[in-house]
Amino acid sequence: MEEHFKLVRTLRCRNLNVPGTLGKLATTIGAAGGDIGNIVTVHLGHHYTVRDIDILVESEEHLANLMGEVEMVPGVSLLQVRDAVLELHKNGKIKMINTVPVKSLDDLRKVYTPGVAEVCELLVKRPEMKDTYTSIPYSVAIVTDGTAILGLGNIGPVAGMPVMEGKAALLQQLAGVSGIPVLLDTTNPDEIVETVKHIATTFGGIQLEDIASPCCFAILARLEDELKVPVMHDDQQGTAVVVMAALLNACKLTGMKLEDAKIGLLGLGAAGLTIGKFILRFTGRPALGTARSEASLKRHADAGGIPSDFETIMKTADIVIGTTGQRGLIDPARVRKGQIIFALSNPTPEIAPEAARAAGAGLAVDGRTVNNLLGFPGIWRGTLDAKARRINYEMYHAAITAIAGATSDGELVPNPVDPKVHLAVAHSVARAAMESGVAQRQLDDDYFEGTSIKEPPCI
Repeated sequence: MEEHFKLVRTLRCRNLNVPGTLGKLATTIGAAGGDIGNIVTVHLGHHYTVRDIDILVESEEHLANLMGEVEMVPGVSLLQVRDAVLELHKNGKIKMINTVPVKSLDDLRKVYTPGVAEVCELLVKRPEMKDTYTSIPYSVAIVTDGTAILGLGNIGPVAGMPVMEGKAALLQQLAGVSGIPVLLDTTNPDEIVETVKHIATTFGGIQLEDIASPCCFAILARLEDELKVPVMHDDQQGTAVVVMAALLNACKLTGMKLEDAKIGLLGLGAAGLTIGKFILRFTGRPALGTARSEASLKRHADAGGIPSDFETIMKTADIVIGTTGQRGLIDPARVRKGQIIFALSNPTPEIAPEAARAAGAGLAVDGRTVNNLLGFPGIWRGTLDAKARRINYEMYHAAITAIAGATSDGELVPNPVDPKVHLAVAHSVARAAMESGVAQRQLDDDYFEGTSIKEPPCI
């Protein structure tokens, strides 16, 4: 059985209060290939204890086999199996709430009618005051057509909504930015561009999400050129930023020099192609790249990369980065001793990190470790704080070094839910925006001396 878990379930078990019963249960779950998460005591009685045990398993078949083993443990009764992920997603993960409570007629007169008319008239005369008197400057549209959701592929925008909600929830929690999912029922690039152009006035920025290549490249380029607000494709720049930060630390941990390393890219879609561009700009050395289509190889070559093939990359590359979406693509027998392997396809990688390390890899991780979450919240907060017209390479470079610098000794990447990481990224991106001339707001020393992400200021 492959060692990459993807299903989360909660077992509610009733154990007799006999010493060693819980230990036997935990041992049985582990022996059956389950990975134990949180354990919560639901009821503590004189004769028995009821606990909820979160487990990670590979498949429904794996779960059924594990349940059979659990039911054979003496003193244990399996009362219930729940899908914790589905339960968490009931009614969605986000909602819009007002920041000003309306509890009286006096509040109503100020928030809505007749008081709101005064603000509207002000914005007619001075449209730039929207940055002070509306939520626009700290709102980001999270736009998808559902054609490349995770590693699941073209499953449509509605099926992709849980991902968009997750991005929005994290933007708010980690950076104080309101992310608004926008689901498009078209995959036509012209229609996508025109739709986003028509709604862009609502937002301070546009985050493209899970739009398949090659269409995503033209859509991003056109929107960057035609909109007056910054645009980022998280699967392109967001992924590339976090991968580059992780590469810096991976080389530090293994004693390899990034500038001297031969790097191979398996997959040249939205993520792979952009990682290759960032590698070239960061190191001055082109990366090898392989993909299934000649068009992808040509785009890689046009961007300064070196077209190659799977065999050559696995035999010669010091660092291999997989973004193919092909589960189990890399046979452990192909892994070279000391090789660094980033198998980043979600929800299942090109090779399980454990298998790669067992085969001799000097360092191996998957997309659970090297995750976009480390990048996009801070990138957006810094961009919006500086009121940048666009997000340029200097700002992405600043985010790379901030993430790498926020990592504890001995670790590959920092904790993705640590607010200090996103604060560091925001400050670095904002400073880079000002220094590179794309900022429309100059931030003072008080901003950079802040110790936490705060609610957006009224500036």
